[in-house]
Amino acid sequence: MTSEKLYRLITADGSSVSSPTKGTVGGHRKNRIYGRLDCKAARRALGTGRSYEQQRVFFADEATAIVAGYRPCAVCMPEQYKVWKQSSAR
Repeated sequence: MTSEKLYRLITADGSSVSSPTKGTVGGHRKNRIYGRLDCKAARRALGTGRSYEQQRVFFADEATAIVAGYRPCAVCMPEQYKVWKQSSAR
């Protein structure tokens, strides 16, 4: 019997679901930030200890992260961050 790997993803309402499809963006629950899976800042934070890893979340896509109330990472998504920053300043 072959068991399919499941990934835990966060939905737009903030709940967690199991999915056979890997998330395309990662985030940090406490800081409410999302970014690319290869983000240098996230990798650096993951290397500093377990606390960041415990707050790590994943989303199916960027749109879901936004609806869930997360903002783009300034390091790996500078253009999206700039747009978010301008719109949140109003």
